[in-house]
Amino acid sequence: MDPKELLISHLKETIRLTSDEENIVCNSYVETRLKKKEVLLFAGDVSNHMRFIAKGSLRAYHMDEEAKEHIVQFGIEGWWVNDLYSYLTQTPAKQFVQALEETTVLQIHRDTLNELYDKVPTIERFYRTKFEKAYVALQDRTINSMSKPAEQRYLEFRLKYRSIEQRVPQYMVASYLGITPEFLSALRKKLK
Repeated sequence: MDPKELLISHLKETIRLTSDEENIVCNSYVETRLKKKEVLLFAGDVSNHMRFIAKGSLRAYHMDEEAKEHIVQFGIEGWWVNDLYSYLTQTPAKQFVQALEETTVLQIHRDTLNELYDKVPTIERFYRTKFEKAYVALQDRTINSMSKPAEQRYLEFRLKYRSIEQRVPQYMVASYLGITPEFLSALRKKLK
């Protein structure tokens, strides 16, 4: 399916669009193709785009002072990935966004999105819903990482994100869960 058709289909799961509105929306997004390991957003740059994954997968990660990676988010087809804090506050990103495989992303610049809100008002409702869900997911993840043991976090990750676990290296899953790859390997053996 064409990337913009995928976007329209995704939007229509939440909002209604007329055919004229669909055309306006399609003309507002720019297609970007990434090679495996290509960085879409660098820490330190301000995130000025909302990003829809039409094909492939991305990861958002933070690099600490010791150059250790901490994966904040994975994204696959039909998902949105961004440093949302940077986007909303217009401050330098603290995360990198990188392709894990060949990836096609549809991006819309914040200025274009603000214009789109006026042209297609239901788009504003769509993004409000997305932001609400992102906040809920972040709070859920934060509370889980503080209160649940690693084994339970891993089991929940497998249930919720089975397709991601099969597409990304084990060390990245470990980073996302906040555990070492060795611990994850031992945990997986124990659970078999």
